Amino acid sequence: MDRRKFLSLSVVAAAVVPASLSAIDFRATKPDTWTAHNVKDAIKALYGDVALVEEGVTIKAPKVASNGGAIPVTVKSDKAAKTVALFQDANPEATVAVFTVPEGGIVNYMMKIKMKASGKITAVVEGTDGKFYVGNISLEVALGGCEG
Repeated sequence: MDRRKFLSLSVVAAAVVPASLSAIDFRATKPDTWTAHNVKDAIKALYGDVALVEEGVTIKAPKVASNGGAIPVTVKSDKAAKTVALFQDANPEATVAVFTVPEGGIVNYMMKIKMKASGKITAVVEGTDGKFYVGNISLEVALGGCEG
């Protein structure tokens, strides 16, 4: 393949890939989600008044986090999903992250979050079936992540 053909194919591929990723900018489209001070209000700002089904979502985190500044959290679900949202009730703002799940994507996300005190982590999975699935886990924080 010559250089010019390779470069022209690269330009076409670069234009197609972002168009195929239909991620939503939740900070722009749902700004109240990011300023809500409790989990209930954050879920309402993101999804509206929805019924949460307590099944199909697993959260893994240490029972005692030695450092609240870097708590490893894993969210898994066997449900076909549109979005996954993570919340906590220890910091001033409840929303941690919201992910758009690609069609056919597997919900198995690992991230590190900050929590200034002990509390509960909540994950909500918006299913492709229109239902909202929820999972919770409580944990103790030995050293706060926001205050040192």
